[in-house]
Formats: sequence, structure tokens, C-alpha cells
Amino acid sequence: MAIVNPDPMLELKLMQEKMDRLFDPNRAGGYGEPLESGVWQPAVDIYEDDREVVVKMELPEVEQKDIDLHIEGNTLIIQGERKLEREEKKQNYHRIERCYGTFRRSFVLSASVDQEKVRATCNQGVLKVVLLKKNRGEARQIDIEAD
Repeated sequence: MAIVNPDPMLELKLMQEKMDRLFDPNRAGGYGEPLESGVWQPAVDIYEDDREVVVKMELPEVEQKDIDLHIEGNTLIIQGERKLEREEKKQNYHRIERCYGTFRRSFVLSASVDQEKVRATCNQGVLKVVLLKKNRGEARQIDIEAD
């Protein structure tokens, strides 16, 4: 095993970032989104086209049984837990930088989303939620009848 001399300035910067997240939960959410309950927030991509809205969330090492996905009112809620599994006899940790514990993310759905037509898959640590848009129907001419 190689011995690594720690960089004290890097260690100080990492500690400062952790303290910022701990004491200023609004900064931890990123992009003006407040940190909800939980220890960490998985990264999310949200995009849409004419037919659907897609939410992709990175959930490495989170088991499918530990993910709760539901809609309350007009809000999509994704919550769960990434567990740190230690076997003290086999592993001696020198550093733990990845976040573990519970997470909760919520996103307000637009009125165009059909809440009854939602699909979710989890593949290679990425949760993909597809929310189909309501069929607005095509424009049609309405005939006016004479009295």
C-alpha cells in the first residue's frame, strides 16, 4: 500500500464545503432548490419533448427496494436511502467522501403531465422516470348549426 501525504489545504477546503452544506441547507440544494430532508441529494437531469417529461436521477449503489417513488397532488417525490455497508474485519477505511444515508427530492409537475401514465426503470444506477403528457387533441372545426 502506498503512503499518501495529505494536502492540508485540500483537506481544509473539503471540510469547509461539508460545513457549508451542514449549516446552510439552502446552499446544499444547488440551483436555488432548498435541501429537503436527507443527508445527500442525488444529481438529476430533467428534460421534455412534445410527448413526455423525463427525470433521470443518479442512484449508484441504491437498491431498488430502497427507492420510494410517488406523486402527491401535483408533486413527484423520489426518496430513499444509500446504505454504507462496512465489514470491519475485511476493510479498513482511510477516507469516506461519498455521501450515504437518506435522500428526498421533489418536483412540481406541470398540468400537461398525465399522472396516471408514469413509467419508471432503474438501470446501472440511474433511475429514469417517464411522465407522459396529456393528449391535448388536435384542433378541429366545429360546425355551427342554424336554428
